[in-house]
Amino acid sequence: MANEAAKARLADLMDSVQAGIKSIQRAQHRQAQLMASASAAGKRVTVVVNAKGVVIETRFAADIDDLAYPEIARAVTTAAQEAAAEVHRKTKEMVAELTREQSRLPRLSEFIPGMPDVQDMIPAAPEVSTEPPAARARARAKPTDEAVTALEFTGVEQFDHDEPPSAQPNVAESGW
Repeated sequence: MANEAAKARLADLMDSVQAGIKSIQRAQHRQAQLMASASAAGKRVTVVVNAKGVVIETRFAADIDDLAYPEIARAVTTAAQEAAAEVHRKTKEMVAELTREQSRLPRLSEFIPGMPDVQDMIPAAPEVSTEPPAARARARAKPTDEAVTALEFTGVEQFDHDEPPSAQPNVAESGW
């Protein structure tokens, strides 16, 4: 009887996982279609970006020649950053909605006591700078070796990639 209950619980879990995957897929397709636009310099410059924040269109108003080249450059940069920020905001809303849906799923540790949940191991991404390349703020934001931790694997066998194949153990050897 306990085995039947476990099978039913596992079947429910699999149904939930499949529904969750379909939900993620729908969200990915909706996110891929996102676009945002922003204007600057009194609406003389309008920039449209795609879901990745990549500029896909730039429009200048008829009176763009009222601006000097440095003003146009600043306006294009400002409009592109504002449009990208809007796409990012929309994406975060979609992810938050998806996260709320996914939070109803049981965690792996509920089925296998002591098993870590992968979601808990994912580090938060750092903020991306919008400062120009030569800005002091960008130089201060560079990660240090202490800030970036490497994955460490234990209980693994070392493999010498420089050793010729004839000197390495072969799966077909009788010792296996």
